[in-house]
Amino acid sequence: MHLDAAHHTHAPAVSADATRPDGTRRALRVGLGGPVGSGKTATVAALCRRLRDRLSLAVVTNDIYTREDAEFLLRAAVLPPERIRAVETGACPHTAIRDDISANLEAVEELEECVGPLDLILVESGGDNLTATFSRGLVDRQIFVIDVAGGDDIPRKGGPGVTTADLLVVNKTDLAPHVGSDLDRMARDARAQRGELPVAFTSLTSPGGIDPVVAWVDARLAEWTAGALRSV
Repeated sequence: MHLDAAHHTHAPAVSADATRPDGTRRALRVGLGGPVGSGKTATVAALCRRLRDRLSLAVVTNDIYTREDAEFLLRAAVLPPERIRAVETGACPHTAIRDDISANLEAVEELEECVGPLDLILVESGGDNLTATFSRGLVDRQIFVIDVAGGDDIPRKGGPGVTTADLLVVNKTDLAPHVGSDLDRMARDARAQRGELPVAFTSLTSPGGIDPVVAWVDARLAEWTAGALRSV
């Protein structure tokens, strides 16, 4: 199930940090946020597996006191170790992705220096609530991941993560019959909250389950490379 993943054409004003000091376009930075257990790290892993053979990419993870998400990605061998950086926020996760982005920005810039040039950097937030959003000084676009086991009323409840993310991912659709979640209701509520902003329904345990998110990322990368997608 997939709603309008390629329809988003938002293109804010150009930012000076869209290019590197040598004048080349830097990597597109995509943030992934969402509640604990929604499947953010699994989504990152699935994207890495699908994109790593044709793109140069890297990942920054955020955890409060551990490096658990980075260690998961390393164990899964989704990317070489030098392409994965872990940030220990030591505080509420949204602080490090929205309020004081210095540690994340340093990790992003180090990756571009050490393993670049890069096409794409994925920045995964630590698990947070429906208010989690990324600073546009850190990422160019953001994905918000929820899951059906959290309740089919989440899209209706809204919150900045649900209503303003460039892509809303409703994950674990295979569990819907087992947890009593109505996917059609979630789709209607997401449309009501988000208007024309895209929504993707995913089941990462199913073949091709990550396809809608891959298609959205590919479209954003094409825009970024062409200079049509601007940072703000």
